[in-house]
Amino acid sequence: MSEQGWREFLAADGVDDWVVLHGGPVAVYDAGSMVAAARLAGLVAAVPGLEGSRAALTISGTLLTVRMTRELWGIETEHVDLARAISAVAREHGAAADRGRVQEVQLAVAAKPDEIDLPFWRAVLGYDPMADDNGVDPLAHSSTVWMQDLDPGRSLRHAMHVDVSVAKEHLQARVDAAVAAGGRIVERTDADTHIFADRAGNKVCVCAWPDSGNVG
Repeated sequence: MSEQGWREFLAADGVDDWVVLHGGPVAVYDAGSMVAAARLAGLVAAVPGLEGSRAALTISGTLLTVRMTRELWGIETEHVDLARAISAVAREHGAAADRGRVQEVQLAVAAKPDEIDLPFWRAVLGYDPMADDNGVDPLAHSSTVWMQDLDPGRSLRHAMHVDVSVAKEHLQARVDAAVAAGGRIVERTDADTHIFADRAGNKVCVCAWPDSGNVG
């Protein structure tokens, strides 16, 4: 699906628990204990339509993270109904959604068109293909790797950078924390995207796209 998919998801009612990030819709629920989180995971897995999909459920302490598609452009109309159903199960069992815990971390490997080496990155990381330009951890524990296609005429200074996307209402807090920790903003492409550098010049992009609704 195209941009229409994530725009329709963001505009839908009843999906307030969910944040649409680079990896698609994500929700984090605090179940109160690891046992309760495991029980909730079983109930969520039983939601009709989730079995056999690309959804990923992970438990960390009291938290259950549900990743719906693991790829932004894979959002379909039926994902809205799935998200609502999962939210209903969580509410019924007293698990609170925590949008502040939701984030997506992505390793962006920049290369010119004739130098893109995605098969290598998938192989060395043990990743599965999700789209033509990325690879994902089959266990849903680690960051996605994405090949950034650079303009052949553009100089390549940093071959890698990290992308971090968060919920729109938590963007400023993350930016403030990065500045307080010594990061410097080297570029602000729009209100939702800040590019930082550490003291060595390594770059990280912190953004609220596409949760903000901007194309980016």
